[in-house]
Amino acid sequence: MDFNTLHHQTQPLLIGNVWDASSAQAAQQAGYHAIGTSSAAITSMLGYDDGESISFDELFYVVTRIKAVTDLPLSVDIEAGYGDQASGIISNIQRLADLGVAGINIEDSRVVGNVRRLEDAIAFADKLQELTQACPDMFFNVRTDTFLLNTEDALAEALYRGKLYASHGANGFFIPCVTRSEDIAVLVRHIALPLNVMCMPDLPDFSTLAALGVKRISMGNFIHAALQARLRDVLEKIQSHHSFSDVFCHENH
Repeated sequence: MDFNTLHHQTQPLLIGNVWDASSAQAAQQAGYHAIGTSSAAITSMLGYDDGESISFDELFYVVTRIKAVTDLPLSVDIEAGYGDQASGIISNIQRLADLGVAGINIEDSRVVGNVRRLEDAIAFADKLQELTQACPDMFFNVRTDTFLLNTEDALAEALYRGKLYASHGANGFFIPCVTRSEDIAVLVRHIALPLNVMCMPDLPDFSTLAALGVKRISMGNFIHAALQARLRDVLEKIQSHHSFSDVFCHENH
């Protein structure tokens, strides 16, 4: 089943969000049907802050290692595209396509001076159309950050942007931080794109999301963050207990 078809099933596509080769292998062994990189997890792994603080070449190297160990369909989070001009972003996407990447996430906000701000919707849509026309075989999962940034009238702005992006070549619509069933139902009803939601404390369970019409569920960087918290806990216990017993307890071994 190709990557596009995976977004048009009765049950939502659960994406295993990964950050390196070993996490990609773990997702494949766990039975996931597709994986996607988490930009926040990759930048954290490399010791950077999120928001295109790494170079595209660094991201590309991580993606090559992931592709080397798994044959699962892979979507790569390219944040705002790692380029100021459409031509540079197109070049980046084509490099990923040549590697065998099935899809990308691209977002309509940028981090400038450590502050994330939404781009102008029409300007972003025009750029998106250039990208999709130049890379017709790539699945474009377009992210809007109206809920993440808690903008005024976030739902109305998401609806406007979703319809606009659908008419400019988007294949999927990703809205991190939307959690209310009422909002999700409205988005599914009015936007003709597979809706992607993300792991959040208040997100409904998967069966409820399926009933609402959600087509893709992402993890963001939360799995990586949870594992890092466990790692710190084990390291602290080794130091405080003067023993490796916590490494080999049933929960961890």
